[in-house]
Amino acid sequence: MQALKEYLFAQKNNYQGTVEEAFQDLAAQFSRMQDARTHLGGAALVVYFKGQKVVDIWTGKKSAEEAWQSNTPSVCYSTGKGVLATLAHILVSEGFLDYDTPVAAYWPEFAQYGKSDITLRHMLSHRSGLYDIRNIIETASEMADWPHMLNVIAQAKPRFEPTTDAAYQPLTFGWQVGGVIEKATGRPLAELMQHYLVEPLALDHAFFGVPEHQLSEVARLIPKKKQVERAVDTSAQENSQIQATKKRTETRNPSIFDRLLQLSGQNLQDFQDGMIPKGMRKFSFFSDDVLQAIIPAATGVFSANSLAKIYAMLANQGQWQGQTLITPQVFESLSKIQYKKRDRIMPLPMNWRLGYHRILTLGKSSQGFGHIGFNGSGAWCDPQRDLSFAYTHNFATGSITGDYRLWGLTQETLRCADKALKGRKGWL
Repeated sequence: MQALKEYLFAQKNNYQGTVEEAFQDLAAQFSRMQDARTHLGGAALVVYFKGQKVVDIWTGKKSAEEAWQSNTPSVCYSTGKGVLATLAHILVSEGFLDYDTPVAAYWPEFAQYGKSDITLRHMLSHRSGLYDIRNIIETASEMADWPHMLNVIAQAKPRFEPTTDAAYQPLTFGWQVGGVIEKATGRPLAELMQHYLVEPLALDHAFFGVPEHQLSEVARLIPKKKQVERAVDTSAQENSQIQATKKRTETRNPSIFDRLLQLSGQNLQDFQDGMIPKGMRKFSFFSDDVLQAIIPAATGVFSANSLAKIYAMLANQGQWQGQTLITPQVFESLSKIQYKKRDRIMPLPMNWRLGYHRILTLGKSSQGFGHIGFNGSGAWCDPQRDLSFAYTHNFATGSITGDYRLWGLTQETLRCADKALKGRKGWL
């Protein structure tokens, strides 16, 4: 109820930047969704339509002392999976990789423990069986060691045979796909990103591992005022909250949500094994050390400008300003749905493509695809509408299916595009 009240009474122009007339309603909605919380963080929204940037707006704060800027980069969690997948598709187009060649052909050590038949297609569509993070490392801090984690993945045993099931890979996706990319090309992931994505698209900020000299540019979580006044250490507070939640979980009766998940056949242990490594209470995705580490499934750092431009290229089926980054044949493969049912981790069907999922809206239909992040960031493209979208922020929120603001902004973006294309917005 409080969120609804804040939305209804919010300012409609609390943002900076530019927006074309056809998308003014979207900009107003963006403002209303952020207005009451700009002291707690910042956000950015960028939209491309018919190859042109039509929305480039931002608001709020990147840190307790600094305002958000037009190109402020932020931690985007799983939104980075779509970027990593895009890089993989470019490398398939360049001939370095093939979707259906066993990964072991590029990465011999990977063949251990029954993985000799796993392919890049299996990895990208979350059908490799390698979704478990909790039982393959002793503590979350190991995730910051890229070479170590590639060895861990090479030695891991799948939880099911490839193609027999699907399970979203919240954390392991990055080491699987990033690992085979490095092994197939013989080049580091950062170098490949720079050469095949950043330079061709002239991206301002797009990192898997932030360079030390650019750490100060990254948006950080802003402690609430009471926390600052009491001088509460953030990590200590997170620890106590986690312990309290764990204690309540161990002692309380199952909630209605728990029961519904169980009745639906979803295994809560699968969710925990995929999402929560041991030792997370001592691990922060926002620390300098972790921001500099390569954890592609979780700590990709991007500006909204960079994400929207990547997806604008995808909206144009792999073409951008006279360049062919992704061939037509590869684009047809990457955009084809591989798995339609609900998988072991996600609470609703995601229609997995090769590294992307369906667009989540409030009802508006789209054949497009993209990826959301746990914090409610997200980016997507709709090739039928020649439309792309990116929303980033640094607010302390979290949901496996994205923040309601992301769903609402996505809905309005599609409606504004339809008004321009068809003369009417429509809700569905």
